[in-house]
Amino acid sequence: MESLLEFDQQQSSSLNTPFLIGIDEAGRGPLAGPVVAAACYIPPSLATQFPEVNDSKKLTERKREQLFERLTHTQGVLYGIGFASAQEIDELNILQATFLAMRRAAEPLVHQPGAAALIDGPHPVAKFTLPQRPIIDGDAKSLVIAAASILAKVTRDRYMKNLDTQYPGYGFAGHKGYGTAKHMAALRQLGPCPEHRRTFAPVRDLLTPSLL
Repeated sequence: MESLLEFDQQQSSSLNTPFLIGIDEAGRGPLAGPVVAAACYIPPSLATQFPEVNDSKKLTERKREQLFERLTHTQGVLYGIGFASAQEIDELNILQATFLAMRRAAEPLVHQPGAAALIDGPHPVAKFTLPQRPIIDGDAKSLVIAAASILAKVTRDRYMKNLDTQYPGYGFAGHKGYGTAKHMAALRQLGPCPEHRRTFAPVRDLLTPSLL
């Protein structure tokens, strides 16, 4: 089975660049909170130092946190984080807001000579300034996309834990904004907070037309 590193080496050769950026997002599906994207570059000389990097969904929370600290504190690894708020999601739609977060995440890296990006998912990023290649299930195939998935997931989880103290009662620290039974019960009891996505059906259905 091809390793994540071998996949990236092939992509780097195909795109004719040594500066390969992985981009992924976390939080497209929840009813509350932002969508968060991350962009990550791991120098080829350092890539073998991250054998545990994998799709964030396949890692424990503790392992994600450990790898987040290593990725963000290893000299030579470059990264960016981008947010699109719940309000921007409502204004743009979730796909366009995801693209916005991805462009914001990539901003610190786009000026690197010859840079190209691997994007997790089937869609090229709209209005993107770099050569790019969408990779379906990229977080399970590419080292740099998997690294970006960890950065995005940990950043968003931390954000949602902070929201739990700002808006108590919804259980954001536990479900991270997803539409669990506990979250839906809290929504019906408390109504939406400012971090809820008002265009998402379970939230929209609880609102009167004047609040949309």
